[in-house]
Amino acid sequence: MTDRREFLAAGLAAGGLLGGNALAQENRPSGSEHWTTKRTADGDVRLFLWRKRLSTAPKGALLWVHGSSVQSVPAFDLQIPGKPEASVMDWFARLGYDSWCFDCEGYGRSDKKRAINADIPTGADDIAAVVDYMKKNGVTRICMYGSSSGALRAGLYAQRHPEAVARLALDALVWTGTASPTLAERRKRLPQYKASNRRPIDRAFVRSIFTRDGHGEAADPVVVEAFADAVLALDNSMPTGTYVDMTEKLPIIDPEKIKVPTLVMRGQWDGIATFEDVVGFFAKLPHPDKQLTVTPGAHTTMRSKNWQRAYHVLDSFFDRPALAYTGSG
Repeated sequence: MTDRREFLAAGLAAGGLLGGNALAQENRPSGSEHWTTKRTADGDVRLFLWRKRLSTAPKGALLWVHGSSVQSVPAFDLQIPGKPEASVMDWFARLGYDSWCFDCEGYGRSDKKRAINADIPTGADDIAAVVDYMKKNGVTRICMYGSSSGALRAGLYAQRHPEAVARLALDALVWTGTASPTLAERRKRLPQYKASNRRPIDRAFVRSIFTRDGHGEAADPVVVEAFADAVLALDNSMPTGTYVDMTEKLPIIDPEKIKVPTLVMRGQWDGIATFEDVVGFFAKLPHPDKQLTVTPGAHTTMRSKNWQRAYHVLDSFFDRPALAYTGSG
């Protein structure tokens, strides 16, 4: 019950409903812009970071990793009047996290100057540069969340650097891609994606993220339109690399090499992967501290009408008490 009260109190404070406007102001996370440099053989790449927190963050740092067709701030710090839950970063900052996100190379405010398609391994390299920057700024313990191709980026980083990830959450995950309806449709355009480093997007495309699985009503249309506004304000095209990887190069990550506590989150109707594909991945995760959760929703449970369930699952996994006994003596 304590966790539940804490979770609801964060929302009430966000909306100014607990103790009036003074508490709402006190519980308004501050945001700060940061930049770091990723070293590459082609020269330095500047990456944009965004941080939000209260004056204290007892639950430690949380790094949010975006997916293929969205930048970090629209994904994790969407601002909609009267809907405090739209900003994932604000919500989790009020729960006690030091929230960070960043734009992968080729997205949003990060550099787009290299002639590359920004594939999934490139995104894992981005995470490495971001984590190094966070550590230089006093962060010692990092939980990590990635969605869709962001889950593959985060998973690959954790596979390479297990010592740097305290707890890992993989949402909207695909492993082998076998029998995936979304990837079957995407594969029809594979020659087009391989011919260019970028692909155009528009409002209809952004809306399709919420409707393509046949359950468009799972998302609030006000949120969908605000999300589209924020995405299109930053970019009218996205890199093709993750699309090529997810249609031609799966599996990208090996669950047996991800040796950190891991949460796998799935929307019930998500077409990016079959349930069997996700369960197969989960079964091979070697760390005993693992969890698989299915929530009614499509590809984007964090942006669905069931956001409270998704947020609660994520917070309860990241803030899980330490084990007193693990069987090792």
